[in-house]
Amino acid sequence: MRTRSAPLVALFALTLSGSGCALFGKSLPRGEALSRQERVEAIRRASVWSPTSVADVDFKSGPKGEGAFAPNQWVACDYKEKKMNGQSPKFTCETSPGHEIKVKYGSRNAEVFGEVLATRLFWGLGFSADRMYPVRVRCRGCSDDPKRKPEKVRGTQEFVLAAIERKLKGRVMESKVDSGWSFSELDDVGPDAPKDARAHRDALKLLTAFVQHGDSKPANQRILCPEGEEVGRKGCRAPILMVQDLGITFGESTLLNKNRNAASFMDWAEVPVWEDPERCVAKLRGSFTGTFSDPPISEAGRSFLAGQMAQISDAQIRDLFEVSRVKKRSADPATAAEEPPPATVNDWVRLFKLKRAQIVDHRCPQ
Repeated sequence: MRTRSAPLVALFALTLSGSGCALFGKSLPRGEALSRQERVEAIRRASVWSPTSVADVDFKSGPKGEGAFAPNQWVACDYKEKKMNGQSPKFTCETSPGHEIKVKYGSRNAEVFGEVLATRLFWGLGFSADRMYPVRVRCRGCSDDPKRKPEKVRGTQEFVLAAIERKLKGRVMESKVDSGWSFSELDDVGPDAPKDARAHRDALKLLTAFVQHGDSKPANQRILCPEGEEVGRKGCRAPILMVQDLGITFGESTLLNKNRNAASFMDWAEVPVWEDPERCVAKLRGSFTGTFSDPPISEAGRSFLAGQMAQISDAQIRDLFEVSRVKKRSADPATAAEEPPPATVNDWVRLFKLKRAQIVDHRCPQ
């Protein structure tokens, strides 16, 4: 039997640990963990999309509600020393005692830009996503780089390029901590699923490929019971399936989910929507941590997503890229000298429309 070489095994383990991937989920409190059958049933009847008036979406302001922030709002907080998963620069701080926020920061951190872009696009099209707000942060007790220097210091540090994450409200439904779901499970549609669920799920697959979300390990997807739909400690009247980590997007999916390949105009421009247009196989390279690559898309799924995306106006597309501050995305210092000047918002808008046309103007075999 063929075995992996030691270096490859070590690299694979390092990649998983660096991405915050748990190979063996931690146990949940007694009475909260879903049984295998309960989990399967929740997935089979879950929705992935909810009706949305796309033309009325304000991509610049973003989702409203408790905990929302205006674009580029200054947010003051007190640094809290706390271990953070993943490789991207981030830290925890408190806006008031007991009220923690997770802050991603830095001009070279793709997630500051890509996650705002992707979550707002998903939200605007009716697909559930966590809320990401592009802000500026004044952190009391932060070093100038909490990722590399996590010790608390005196004084206040300003982060002019930052994004704050707010989780979508509801109860996470899991068999183990971070058990999530894999994209292959989207094909298991039960008789109690919402009308047109299969088309909606194919549309989600195509949208995921469109934004080049390759880090699709189960922990990056979530089964959620929305507020008001809970039945006891485990039951749910209307579960939803959502992608909960869309940070490494709007570039090119790579084997190692590299930060430098995300929120990258040049990388995104080089990736076509379709790997095989005739068979309607979308282009998405698999990664070490992913569960998803080059998905075949039905005509019903393509048509549904095309109908949603066609409703986005030019002004809305511009708002999407302006609020994401893509023109302030810095290149990796190691390759900066080889790269052209940063793309403008106009460049991003034109590219978005060209890639959208590959979906809207295409037809898949019935």
